[in-house]
Amino acid sequence: MTRSLSVLLLSALVLTSCGTVRDSRLNPMNWFGRSTAQPVATEGEVNPLIPRRRASILRPQQDDTYRGQLIGDVTELLVERRPGGAVIRATGVADYQGVYDVRLVKVDEESDAGTLTLDFRALQLRGPQGRPASRTVTAAVWLTDNELGAIRTIRVKSARTVRTSRR
Repeated sequence: MTRSLSVLLLSALVLTSCGTVRDSRLNPMNWFGRSTAQPVATEGEVNPLIPRRRASILRPQQDDTYRGQLIGDVTELLVERRPGGAVIRATGVADYQGVYDVRLVKVDEESDAGTLTLDFRALQLRGPQGRPASRTVTAAVWLTDNELGAIRTIRVKSARTVRTSRR
């Protein structure tokens, strides 16, 4: 009984002395100090935590141009009205399996005030053909009501076919 009473008394004494340890270096909560505020870097400044990309022999400098090729056929073109604009969705069949990064790209040379012309492009490598269901891809683009204001015809081109939707 005296042993448990002495342990209880000793633990109470140690716990009450924590108030003086609160500000000392023995307390792990004080090891890093208080936080300080610093201004956020603006666009002109460089973040030192993000490494700069450098061209090297092993990793050449890459440009950000899209190098997609026209897919084989456009099988479906839908213009779906939504509040604030429309979604132009095209479905097509590529020549080979494994296409990726499928996009509808605006062709400025063939578009005018009343016609919007889009190329159906994808990054694709020569490979197995497979069934048409395994080569079917879909891409969509959002246009606002302001962009659709004067457009009367929407054309989507592929390598062999062109689909047109008119209002």
